Amino acid sequence: MGRNTSAQPVRRYDVLIVGAGFAGSLVAKALGDRGWRILVLEAGADSGSSWEGHQKAVHAFRTALARTPTSPYRTTVAAPSPDTPDLVGGPGGFQANGYLMQRGPLPYASAYVRVNGGTGMVWTGAALRMHPEDFRTGDFGVGRSWPVDYADLEPYYRSAEREIGVAGDVDEQRDQVGLPFADDYTFPMHGLPGSYLDAVIAEALEGHPVRDPYQPEKTRCLDVVGTPQARNGVPNARYDGGAGYTPEGRRCVGYASCMPICPEEAKYTPRRTQERWQANVALETRAVVNRVHAAGNGQITRVGYQSYLDDTTGRHTSHEVEAELVILAAHAIENAKLLLTSGLANRSDQVGRNLMDHPALLTWGLMPEPIGPYRGPNSTSGIESFRFGATRGVRAPFRIEIGNWGWVWALGPPDLDTDDVLREGDPAAPNGRGLFGAELRRLLGDRVGRQFTLQFEVEQEADPDNRLTIDPDELDSLGNPRPVIHYQLSDHVKRGMVAAKRVSDQIFALLQAEDHTDYRPVAAMPGYFEFQGERFSYRGAGHGAGTHIMGSSPTNSVVNQWQQCWDHPNLYAVGCGSMPSLGTSNPSLTMAALALRSAEHMHRELLSRRRCTVR
Repeated sequence: MGRNTSAQPVRRYDVLIVGAGFAGSLVAKALGDRGWRILVLEAGADSGSSWEGHQKAVHAFRTALARTPTSPYRTTVAAPSPDTPDLVGGPGGFQANGYLMQRGPLPYASAYVRVNGGTGMVWTGAALRMHPEDFRTGDFGVGRSWPVDYADLEPYYRSAEREIGVAGDVDEQRDQVGLPFADDYTFPMHGLPGSYLDAVIAEALEGHPVRDPYQPEKTRCLDVVGTPQARNGVPNARYDGGAGYTPEGRRCVGYASCMPICPEEAKYTPRRTQERWQANVALETRAVVNRVHAAGNGQITRVGYQSYLDDTTGRHTSHEVEAELVILAAHAIENAKLLLTSGLANRSDQVGRNLMDHPALLTWGLMPEPIGPYRGPNSTSGIESFRFGATRGVRAPFRIEIGNWGWVWALGPPDLDTDDVLREGDPAAPNGRGLFGAELRRLLGDRVGRQFTLQFEVEQEADPDNRLTIDPDELDSLGNPRPVIHYQLSDHVKRGMVAAKRVSDQIFALLQAEDHTDYRPVAAMPGYFEFQGERFSYRGAGHGAGTHIMGSSPTNSVVNQWQQCWDHPNLYAVGCGSMPSLGTSNPSLTMAALALRSAEHMHRELLSRRRCTVR
């Protein structure tokens, strides 16, 4: 397997990679397969590569008092993970009590996980391509366009879909989303079956248009489209010209805990890629990189890191390592923090700026009849009609994800419904007594069995005022600066939420569903705000991006199209932090494609330096 979690005696490598998440693991494999000697430094603890280790993580999640994205994995004092309970709302605004220093005016509401495998250990598994239009958002007068387009990335989308194992229906994506797939292309696996809820919504909405308040003269059809997933389904015999595809791991059997952890390991995580690393790739966990050093000519000369063994304190030893190429792949926030701490790559004054996420507007209600929630992945289908079009110049575009897990993200798990009924009785009967026994089971079966949620994933444009900085007075347990977040939603994004809520109202009417959506300044809604006299509240989708933004000029961007820092030719910053726009699709597949594309450039750069012999 080529994996090693102890420090190596050789202190100079061809490649040093900071972070063993999605991008770092893929780059390590791509360059390791070409023979380069690589060290990967991961700040978090090892997440357990064996089946027994995985089952321990599943048990940790099942027995956690609060089941959050970090619940399955060991978090450490030296490398803490931002978590969703860190934010608390209320009438006076929000409070932030975690690793991220939040300076408002609105909260950056997303978590990420500092553990071997990174946030790829807890992602949803949705593996959508961006739409070609998403690469040129600047043409609509909003945000930034990419220095590459869909065609440049398309071959690497295919490579990423093979690497992570995507199940989906190409014909649906081509015909109903408008993605330009080749006629003979298929995904490695057939699409996963939709949920019963998907079928009920599709039947109710078929042929019914809805109006966009910012484009009232036109209507949009509400086709329900299957979502490509990085989880194992039925292999497609037509894949790769008839060679087929052999998935790694077990097949999805419908557990309802895909986010954060799949008990069957049917969902791809970066650990799967790590298992295929060559012997020339070494991994050191519990290694927090805290400084990157450069010479006067811009060349990176060495990297400093802190190695800790104790989960509960900041005790550590300090080390340095040298490499021909240094690749930062820690996370959009951690990459930018490290660049700022090191005083690097910031000729453009864009390091840490343009912080983006997908602020997610949720609406929730009760269907007229039971729809069987909590079966299968968190979402198997969505509505793609509002992802593109000229209206994105007026309001932010959005994608509608159909949630299979009841009200869990909106209001919490079914345990809370049980608490309410035990305490208050039937909500339809004022001043009713608490219910028990058969009455309790009947009411809960009816109430939980009809719950559903729509998630409107809204694009946020690159805005240099949304940023992270560092404060010398705000240090973590290792003595390193903590990220300081300044975050706001533009009126463009808020208009997208207005449109999303109007669309939701029309969908609920077509479904004859009871709308229970209620945005209030309470503890569970730190993302509360008011706009144009209406109340809203958003969640963070965990899609941090933009902090070392890609561009075509060193005067207004941090990295070039290869994710190579303009100011330092042997330094790369890879991951979603390079993305100039997010579109409305989950960014993991695009991040993977970018990493694989950049790895080819890194290989050419290493060859040009002629510092080692390729094996």
